[in-house]
Parts: sequence; C-alpha cells; structure tokens
Amino acid sequence: MALTLRAVGGLTTRQIARAYLVPEATMAQRISRAKRTVSGVRFERPGDVATVLRVLYLVFNEGYSGDVDLAAEAIRLTRKLAARIDHPEVAGLLALMLLHHARRAARTTPDGALVPLAEQDRGRWDTALIAEGVAVLRTALARDRLGEFQAQAAVAALHADARTAGETDWTQIVEWYDELLRLTGSPVVRLNRAVAVGEADGPRAGLAALAEVEAGLPRRTAAEAYLRERDGDPATAARLYAEAAREASNLAERDHLTRRAARINTALAAERGEG
Repeated sequence: MALTLRAVGGLTTRQIARAYLVPEATMAQRISRAKRTVSGVRFERPGDVATVLRVLYLVFNEGYSGDVDLAAEAIRLTRKLAARIDHPEVAGLLALMLLHHARRAARTTPDGALVPLAEQDRGRWDTALIAEGVAVLRTALARDRLGEFQAQAAVAALHADARTAGETDWTQIVEWYDELLRLTGSPVVRLNRAVAVGEADGPRAGLAALAEVEAGLPRRTAAEAYLRERDGDPATAARLYAEAAREASNLAERDHLTRRAARINTALAAERGEG
C-alpha cells in the first residue's frame, strides 16, 4: 500500500507516514523494502480488494485535507472499481467518499480558513452527492456484511441527515463508532468516539473516554482542548489549543487552532480586566 501511494497516488513519504502514524524514516524504509519485494514480479493476477480499498481511502483523505487535490481522482477510481466488483465494502467506501465530498465546499472560508462541521453552512452541502451516497450505503448495508467503510459511511450519513448541528444523532454515532472499534481496534476511531461521547453524554463523559486514547496520537490534544472548553475550563483549553497548533500537520489546521486559543485568551484577559 505504501509503495502504491508513493508511486501511483503521488503522495510524499511524509504524507504516507502521517497517514500510518509512523516516523517518516520508518515509512521510507518500508517503501524501500516494498520496492525490493515487487522487483521482478509480474502484475498479471487480480489484486487484493482490501489493499486496493485502503489505498483509495488514504489517497482520498490526502486530497480531502487540501494538501494534495486527489479527492476527485480517488472517487473516480472507486466508481470504476464499484462498476467492476460487486462488493459491499467497495460500495461502503464509495458512499463514504461521496458523503464527505458533499461537504467540501463548506469546509473552508474563501481565504482558506477551516470551518468546523458544527459551524458549516449546510446550505452549501451538495445534496445530490449526499442522496447518492446514502442510496449506495443503504444498498450495501442491506447485504448484512458490515465492514469498516460501511460503518464510517453510516457516521457520515448521520451528519449529513442533520438539518442543523444541534439535531445530530450523537447517540447513534457513538453506536457506529462502537462497531468500528469492534471491526478495527483503531486508536483514531477511539479518539473520534471519545469526541462523539462528549457530544452525546456531556464533556465529562467524553474526557473519560479520551483517557483511554494513547498520548501522542495526532489530534488527541485538539480533542481534549475542545472537551475542556465545553467542560468550563477555558484556561486549560487555551493552553491545549496552542499545544495542538504546534503539533498540527498543515497550515490551515494550525491557524484554526491558534485562533481558538487566541479567542479564549482574549476572553480571559477581558474578564481579568473587569475584575
């Protein structure tokens, strides 16, 4: 997968390492070993579907982040795969991509600043892509062969179904994250679940769930900052937002977290001045 992302997807070794949560040097060694492994191998046999899906998923994620615009190409390739293979997880991945891509126009301001999901103008979401993604997902789920990408798409569909952020069915989202944890055991899923628990059951419950997430995981600090802010601890939240900004992997995310920290610090300074 790593070699394919580098040679075909056009991602840098650093981007691939970030996607796999490993140091860049470690990923460079893996790619070198992969090159030696496939040296002289003839590519005549069908590939492993799970590996193909993982590559497409990671290419889409890099495109969606804005660092490399590969999202549309990942969707095109996944459509072609879905047309060739009758597989519920292929459909699940396609649905996931469509549902995320439907929100892309609302994810940033005209000057490139990030807009959190709860603050996005839902009128800018692509309703045609949402309808297609939901239809593809329903067909896949009806086959009763649940996989990781179908579960992720179900979470995205629940977000898309909410007319406002306040109407989001967080309880059901937590249940889908429970399924994802069962399927993958992924620390990233555990992190996302903690945030969802914080929305469904309150920030204290979210912080308790976050305590089970390993330190050093990308975006863990940002998640704790958000939950601390919601729990009424702005000083700690501001410190954590600033720390998360220093850890951010791209400029847009760093600027967003820096603004969060600055907003809280300005409010705290005003309070002290009033006192």
